[in-house]
Amino acid sequence: MELSMPPPQIYVEKTLAIIKPDIVDKEEEIQDIILRSGFTIIQRRKLHLSPEHCSNFYVEQYGKIFFPNLTAYMSSGPLVAMILARHNAISYWKELLGPSNSLVAKETHPDSLRAIYGTDDLRNALHGSKDLAAAEREIHFMFPKVIVEPIPVGQAAKDYLNLYVIPTLLEGLTELCKQKPADPFIWLAEWLLKNNPNKPKLYHHQIAEEFQSLPKNSL
Repeated sequence: MELSMPPPQIYVEKTLAIIKPDIVDKEEEIQDIILRSGFTIIQRRKLHLSPEHCSNFYVEQYGKIFFPNLTAYMSSGPLVAMILARHNAISYWKELLGPSNSLVAKETHPDSLRAIYGTDDLRNALHGSKDLAAAEREIHFMFPKVIVEPIPVGQAAKDYLNLYVIPTLLEGLTELCKQKPADPFIWLAEWLLKNNPNKPKLYHHQIAEEFQSLPKNSL
């Protein structure tokens, strides 16, 4: 009896990450940790928010006792906002961050980013979206020109790949096996660029011939 495996599913998720003002000088090493953890940094920007902007960003925290200190802290200097993407990006990033209180993180999750870079409950070094709805809202807030489109998953993703990607990719991989180049990745990249079915086709010779064939009195 053959066991049929379920078809592979494609899930890509985005989340917002913020390196807060007091640790922006650690951006390079934090980005290295992010990339080594399997994330792709889709976009990145450095900006200095006003207290009003911070109030709008943390609107869900409005009215809480720590709200004034939070907006003052987040507007105290430049911060770095990033759109991160990977499978289950939101939960993985929250796991990498650790507990929101850095003092707790140092005890319970000493290897987490907030344990390493954070100071206390307020100055906890980094931010991460709590769920999909928050991620979409926060990405739009920090990157207003970005269009967060629904990403195909399941059968929709398979249909997209089967229609637009796999035919050309299989052809390229077949040719790759025949050629056996020393650097297969560079070879395949160049082959795909050269054989991209969506590449605009320029008909310079045809246009030149048609131009030359026009009667002189029509020029």
